[in-house]
Order: sequence, then C-alpha cells, then structure tokens
Amino acid sequence: MDVRRLRHFVAVAETRHFGRAAERLHMTQPPLSQSIMALENSLGAKLFTRSKRSVALTAFAEQWLPEVRAALGRLDGLAETARRIQRGETGQLKLSFVSTADYSLLPSLVQRFRQLYPDVELTLSEATSDIQTAALLDNACHAGIIIAPLHTPLPDALAYRQLLSEPLIAAVPAQWIESGRLVPVDGRLSPAAVVESPLILFPRHVAPSFYDRVTDYVRACGGQPTIAQQAIQMQTIISLVSAGMGIALVPASLRHLARTGTRYLPLQSRAPELETGLVWRREDGSPMLANLLDVAAAIAGEQRPPAGGWTDLDEKTAGNV
Repeated sequence: MDVRRLRHFVAVAETRHFGRAAERLHMTQPPLSQSIMALENSLGAKLFTRSKRSVALTAFAEQWLPEVRAALGRLDGLAETARRIQRGETGQLKLSFVSTADYSLLPSLVQRFRQLYPDVELTLSEATSDIQTAALLDNACHAGIIIAPLHTPLPDALAYRQLLSEPLIAAVPAQWIESGRLVPVDGRLSPAAVVESPLILFPRHVAPSFYDRVTDYVRACGGQPTIAQQAIQMQTIISLVSAGMGIALVPASLRHLARTGTRYLPLQSRAPELETGLVWRREDGSPMLANLLDVAAAIAGEQRPPAGGWTDLDEKTAGNV
C-alpha cells in the first residue's frame, strides 16, 4: 500500500477539507483528490462523504484512521530506531558470568549499564569459564566474565580484557578457630595451617585456572593438597566451609558473602592473584557490545585494590561474618 496515500488520507481526515489538506501537504488539490480516490479503489470502500460545504469520514474510515496513524507512527520512528541500534542503545545483549563475579564486578556493571542503556535487554546467565567459552564460540552469547586462563590460552577467535586482579584469602570454619583447631597468626592464616587443612574448591575440569592457583599455592607452602569436597557454586563452597568440612581459598571480594559460621582471613604468605576478565568474539562489531566494554572498563578502573593492598583486611572485615 502506498504510504503517501495513507498520509494524504490522514491529512484530509484531520482537516476535513481537501483544500487545507493540500496546503498542509504542499501539493495542489486535484492530485490529492486523485490519490484519495485511488486509495478508496484499492480498499474497495469509501473513506469520505463529500458535499459542497463539508467532508466527513465514513464509518469505515472512522475505525481505520487510528490504525493508519499507528502504522505511520511506527514508520516515522524507523529512522530513529535505526540510529539507536547503530549507537547500541536498543536490542538484546547476552552476558554470562562466573559465580565469583557476583561479589565483585557484576552488580556495579549491570547497574551502570542499565542506567546508561535502559532500552537494551540485558540477559544474564551464570556459567563456569569453560561453558562460557564454548557458548561464545557457538554464538550463543555476546560476552562473558571469566577467570583468566593460567596455562592454556583462549582460542584465537576470542578477545580478552582484564577487569580485576585480586588475591586469594581463606574462608575457614569459625568453629575451628573457636575450638583451637586452627590458630590465626596476627589475624592471618599461616602456610602450615593451609597445608594441614582439607580443601574445598572447584573441580579442575570446570575451573582449571582457579584450581591450579589454589593447589600450586598449597605446594608452595610445602605440602600437598588434601581435597575434602568439590563444588561448582561459590555459595555451596562457603556453605561447606561453614559446616566445618574444610577451608577454601577464595577471591578477596568473597568477603562480601556473609555466612554464619564462616570467617575470612588473609593469607600470611604472599597470596596468589586471581584475575577476572571480559571475553568476547573478535569479529563481533556490535555497538551494544562496544558500550558494554566501555562500561566494564570504567567499573574496573573504579575497583582498584584498596590502599596498602587487598591483603590488608582489618579484623572487622576479616572476622566472623
């Protein structure tokens, strides 16, 4: 259907006068009359009843006019919609994340992005780093927050940007400290205590970088890792710690996860760093993705280590939560 004829119909319907409608449309009256007649012929229905003094809408035209206005409104908005898509201000963006990010970067990133781009549908899903990598390669998501690989590089098709590097701290059962089974040294966990304690950690096949950092640290402390239990959710790991099954070495930001029966202690010897970053497909030129990368970079800059380093956790922060 000719869009020009629809605009002609609306102009006559609103002015109820062919002459004034022609002036509004910057055309003469005869072509306007011919356009309306052609539209009526294509519809097989009259739109106006005419007399020497007035023009009135038919019953059919009264009902059809709101639909035509709505259709033209959508057409008029297409250009602006196209510009907003080009600016990354509308659409759907799929972001996956590891569970540790929920206690560091993710809340700030999501809040800031939604404030800046409220019309972008941001779809979130929690997944381990290996699953996220596979999903990106399969075009099943746009970006992921992962734990940086330690020994194996990412596939060439993926790009990576570091967002946060933080030391590991120890999550320990409060009852072990209260009973004297574990004695902190100046509020910190000694290498000997790390070696002597059973560990709760991620399975290596789902989080090889995390697993290797923890087990390498235990070996650097002079012992061999004794794994009491494995779990793929950080909340589950902390729950098992609170139940007294063992200790866990977790990112410093996990101290925000308050759990009765769990205490967070800095490590006495130099703690390994756990790096979290954003990964995406190199070929993805989506403006929405570019906006996400910019927001993530800004958030990462705001979440630098505290003055004096991450491991300078005071007794209140590191104590029983």
